[in-house]
Amino acid sequence: MTRVLIVDDSATESYKLKAILEKNGFEVIEADNGADGVTLARQELPEVVLMDVVMPGLNGFQATRQISKGKDTAHIPVIIVTTKDQETDRVWGRRQGASEYLTKPVEEKILLSTIQSVLSN
Repeated sequence: MTRVLIVDDSATESYKLKAILEKNGFEVIEADNGADGVTLARQELPEVVLMDVVMPGLNGFQATRQISKGKDTAHIPVIIVTTKDQETDRVWGRRQGASEYLTKPVEEKILLSTIQSVLSN
């Protein structure tokens, strides 16, 4: 079973993503801030990470950089899932190591196809 780490400080957004993923056979791990997300990524080594950007403390860009550059976690694709939809945000997210960049609200089929795409690379 594919394990997905959701890192989002919004309980509502996490719930929506988790419901979609579990309905489609994924195992879900959750963190509600960037620092915990990095820690869980190192401990659990999920197959993919869904990362929000706007969070207190360590934001999603910083957490993405730590995961994508980490010795033990560099192989894990990070998909940024955020409300920030400026082109500069997309470029910055890619520079931090994100494999993909989606904006909320995310349609189920787009989320699932994006996850499949990063897993097959």
